[in-house]
Amino acid sequence: MKNKIERIQKIKEIISSTKIESQGQLLDILLEEGYDLTQATLSRDLKRMRIAKVGDGCGGYSYILPGQNVAKTLNTSHSSSVPASNWFISIDFSGQFCVIKTRPGYAGGIALDIDAKEADQIMGTIAGDDTILVILRGGVRKKELINILRDIIPIIDK
Repeated sequence: MKNKIERIQKIKEIISSTKIESQGQLLDILLEEGYDLTQATLSRDLKRMRIAKVGDGCGGYSYILPGQNVAKTLNTSHSSSVPASNWFISIDFSGQFCVIKTRPGYAGGIALDIDAKEADQIMGTIAGDDTILVILRGGVRKKELINILRDIIPIIDK
């Protein structure tokens, strides 16, 4: 039986090299590789590893590693190219809050990208399925945030 550290490393390797659409698919691969685990254990591993499930632009979903740029992943996906214009809907501001609307399934992954930037101007994000709330620090202007987000959402100010 292979240990937890090896299993975690293998999960990272699989997700970074293969389009994984479900926990069942990932579990089957791990079992074939000789890892003895249940779906519940895999689910806990994915949660601890902060692995996200994001829309793949083709009506399905795909797992990504933390810090993996979702926008770039979508633009270089295995099955198709998904420009930001296909997943980004709108951005709006109210005081120190910013609301970004996406197509269903994209918000969680894009919020991970925003958090990974570790910009001092952003206190944090909260994401649902198709909406991201970006909480800004006091005094941060709309234009500052747009400049920060431009490499994640290239069409943001068009």
